Amino acid sequence: MKILHTSDWHLGRTFKGASLIDDHQHFLDQLIKIIETQKPDVVIIAGDIFDRASPPATAISQFEDFQRHIYFKTNTALVILAGNHDSGERIGMNGAFADPERVLIRGRLQAVEKPLILKDTFGEVAFSALPYGENYSARECFNNKEISCPADVIAEQVKAAREYVPKGARWVISAHAFVSGASTTESERNLCVGGIETVPADIFDGAHYVALGHLHRSQKVKHNHIRYSGSPLSFAFDEVGNEKSVTLIELGKDKVTNIDLIPILPLRTVREIKGELADIEKRADTTSNQDFIHVILTDKGGLVEPMARLRKIYPNVMSLSREHRTDISKNTKGRATAKLDNPQDVVEEFITHVREAGLEPNEQKILDSAFSAISSERD
Repeated sequence: MKILHTSDWHLGRTFKGASLIDDHQHFLDQLIKIIETQKPDVVIIAGDIFDRASPPATAISQFEDFQRHIYFKTNTALVILAGNHDSGERIGMNGAFADPERVLIRGRLQAVEKPLILKDTFGEVAFSALPYGENYSARECFNNKEISCPADVIAEQVKAAREYVPKGARWVISAHAFVSGASTTESERNLCVGGIETVPADIFDGAHYVALGHLHRSQKVKHNHIRYSGSPLSFAFDEVGNEKSVTLIELGKDKVTNIDLIPILPLRTVREIKGELADIEKRADTTSNQDFIHVILTDKGGLVEPMARLRKIYPNVMSLSREHRTDISKNTKGRATAKLDNPQDVVEEFITHVREAGLEPNEQKILDSAFSAISSERD
């Protein structure tokens, strides 16, 4: 059985204020082509479909269009669950009308967690979708006041799902959680405050494959069959160089037999540029100047409006840092010594203060010439 695993789309998100509508559509178009080419038996979307509980209309339309295309124009089944960014009610509201033979949608915690059952040449495969749930919701759902952390919530969900797995069936779990040992990025939101948010990998014992969502790097956790697909887009600069993909799994008679990471090519990538301002301006790469860029300037001393200058070439320069940042307060030795009635001395002192170096001979000649011309005009 072929399983395509993806998660953490975060439809409706921006990148430091820049809209990602076109970037998300570029991903969805690629995903549809991958599904049409690979013909997986099922697609799992392991949570954080949207970036917030009340997503913009454009994001909702993108998701609805995707669902309709997969359901009506392919034979692929769908397993969808809510993540911590989603509204469980919004995601789950379509579950009541879903085709029980082909679609499983889980938005809120459920004490009765029945799977979607699919079949291949080796028999039945049970798909359980475990949506994200807060501790207090889980206490009420499972009638267990002892639930106090995400691991407790997942343990109850796995227990509830295991009860309905047919005897002899292979079992695929999809969940939205932070599993111990996984690598994070700065763009993920904590799942709890003031407690342990991680879940041990052994909590999924018995599952033949675990399709995880929440963390944005594609990776395995402890075992090769417990995996994060990662997000299809980069949402922070600590993901520079992090290749994006969706995960294609082949499930054999009793284990995963093949794992293939199918690349997702971004419309705009996230990257860093380092160097002196003048050099960066000269070597502008016009083929990729729409990328989201963090610039590290290596210039010493002050610069005049570096961000404005850079954005003329790279409109999506989102942040800027200085490798040799000058603390002006430390370089100020008392008050200025130049007399205000001698403007040339004032200019020379200012340039020396900002650049931490005096005027070059050719610069001195230009300055002398300029003030000589001013003096001549006054006379």
